[in-house]
Amino acid sequence: MKSGKNIVFLGMMGSGKTSIGSSISKKFKKNFFDTDQFIEDKLNMKITKIFREKGEIFFREQEEKVTLDLLKKKNIVLALGGGGFLNKNIRDEILTNHISFWLKCDDKTLINRIKNSTKRPLAYNASNNELSDIIKARSKYYSKAMYEVDCSGLTKNEVINTIIKIYENKKIKN
Repeated sequence: MKSGKNIVFLGMMGSGKTSIGSSISKKFKKNFFDTDQFIEDKLNMKITKIFREKGEIFFREQEEKVTLDLLKKKNIVLALGGGGFLNKNIRDEILTNHISFWLKCDDKTLINRIKNSTKRPLAYNASNNELSDIIKARSKYYSKAMYEVDCSGLTKNEVINTIIKIYENKKIKN
């Protein structure tokens, strides 16, 4: 694959995109960005406050602009917010020009990680069934990623090693 492509991690909130992405960026000596963190820093506001005070539509507009701007950079690793890949403009850009990894986790693991998290406005106070519905709906989009990494039952290091093997086996140049 072409050198200089960005690596994008996508998946549900709680799937480990930030943690895995940060570690992979160090391994491949690339700059790391987390879209949610970038938006929080840009607006000097936590995502929950953005949702509460400005609404989800405003957040999604910011997410699209920030993500597309970040993807113009070269040789970066990007952790995409859980809902970012649902945006057609973001999804098309990633699928056309970047290397994407879906960090797939089973429902039970994800629900345990995100249930009642005050940092995650769509998960806070949601029932297990509602969270399962979100996971199922979003998985249809995530499944379009270039590579799927089943993280169920794996340690962080096992996930990282799996990604490195995929990267090396596909002879993706960094």
